[in-house]
Amino acid sequence: MSVRDALLALLLPGPRHGYQLKAEFEAATGKGWPLNVGQVYSTLQRLERDELVVVDGPPDDEGRQAWKLTPAGIDSISAWIATPPPETATARDELSMKLLIALAVDASPALDLVNEQRTAAMGDLQALTATKTRMAGAPLADVLHLDRTILLAESQVRWLDLVEERLLDAGWRHGAPNPGAMINPPEMKAKS
Repeated sequence: MSVRDALLALLLPGPRHGYQLKAEFEAATGKGWPLNVGQVYSTLQRLERDELVVVDGPPDDEGRQAWKLTPAGIDSISAWIATPPPETATARDELSMKLLIALAVDASPALDLVNEQRTAAMGDLQALTATKTRMAGAPLADVLHLDRTILLAESQVRWLDLVEERLLDAGWRHGAPNPGAMINPPEMKAKS
C-alpha cells in the first residue's frame, strides 16, 4: 500500500486537513505505520498536481488547510480499493536471502543463523502474545494489525524449524564443514 492511496481513501468521507489525515492513517493502520506530517503534506501536493485532490476553501481559524477528492480522485481510489494487491508475500526478504547466500558459499554459521533468528522470533512472538492479552477493548485496527504480526512471527518460526530440519537431513552440522555448497570462495591473492 502506498501513502498516496491511503490518503485518498481517507478523504472519501469528506475533506480533511493534514494532521487529521496523519492521525486517521495511524489509527487505521493499527499504529503499525507511523507517518510524518511532512510526508502527508508533500503527498497532498503531488495529489493536487495530479488533479486527484483540491484545496477545500480557505484555511480554518488555526491556519489548517482542508483537502477534498476530485472526481478523478474518487475514480482512482475506487479502482485501488477494488483491485487486489499483486502478491501477498515476498520471495526476497532479507533473512531468506542471507541464509541462501550463506549456504551457497559454504558458510558454516548457517545453522547458527537459523537458531539465532528463531530465538529472536520466539522472543518477539512471546512479547506480541503478551501484548494481545492486554488489548481487551482496543480498536479493531490495532487488534487486526497485531493478529497479522503474530501470524507472521509464527510463520517465520515454522519456516526456520523447517530450514533446520532440511539442513540436518542434508548432513549439515554445527561447527562441521557443510555439504552441498554451490561454490567455494576463491583464495585471496596478495597484490604485488
